[in-house]
Amino acid sequence: MAGKVSKRGVFLNLVFEAPIADKAKTTAILEADPYAEKSFSRNGYKVKDGILLGQDKEKIYIFLRAGDEFAAFAKEKLAGVAALSKQEVANAVANKIEEEESSAEVGFGSIFGD
Repeated sequence: MAGKVSKRGVFLNLVFEAPIADKAKTTAILEADPYAEKSFSRNGYKVKDGILLGQDKEKIYIFLRAGDEFAAFAKEKLAGVAALSKQEVANAVANKIEEEESSAEVGFGSIFGD
C-alpha cells in the first residue's frame, strides 16, 4: 500500500474488491451513517467497476485513502463483503484513479485559467 504524507500524518491507499453482484450490498455499507465520526462518507472513497479500470469485469473496486485507524475500521466494516486487493492490483487501481484525479485537476485549471 502506497502512502502519502499530509499534515495529519501518513495515509495509505487501500483498494478492496468485491463481486459486482454484491455492488448494492457493498454500496449500502459504504453509504451507511454518513454523519458518524468514522464513516466512509467523511473519509472519502471511490467505487469503480473493474472493466473501467482494466481489471476483472466481474468485480468492483473500492479505493480510499486512510490513516491506520480508519484503515482498521474499513477492513472491519467490509469484512465478508470485500477483500483487500493483491498489491499489484491495488497499485494498478490506485494509479488509474490518481491519473483520473490529476486529469480532472488539469481540466479545471483550463476552465478557470490556471
